[in-house]
Amino acid sequence: QVQLVESGGGLVQPGGSLRLSCVASGSIFRLYAMSWYRQAPGKQRELVAVIATTGITNYLDSVKGRFTIARDNAKSTVYLQMNSLKPEDTAVYLCNAQRMGRNDWGQGTQVTVSN
Repeated sequence: QVQLVESGGGLVQPGGSLRLSCVASGSIFRLYAMSWYRQAPGKQRELVAVIATTGITNYLDSVKGRFTIARDNAKSTVYLQMNSLKPEDTAVYLCNAQRMGRNDWGQGTQVTVSN
């Protein structure tokens, strides 16, 4: 089992940027595929970005070219750099760690994009 703590959310104007961080503890971070999900009020949780143990990444179509996921195995941390933010990016962003069919989740961090 891995414990996940997210940070970096907040209120930002449209067009602005934020960087989310997720620090993992309790297991061997480099063995986990790491993902960021988001959930807006009244909507289903959706996968935003994933980074495999190999470093291969994949993104939700609507964030391609704007968001970048990265991992630092030495710091047991995964990041989500979010640029050119739009109001529709507003959601709670959750960190996920997956290995051998098991999923662990963080508590989430709120991102609000508004004037």
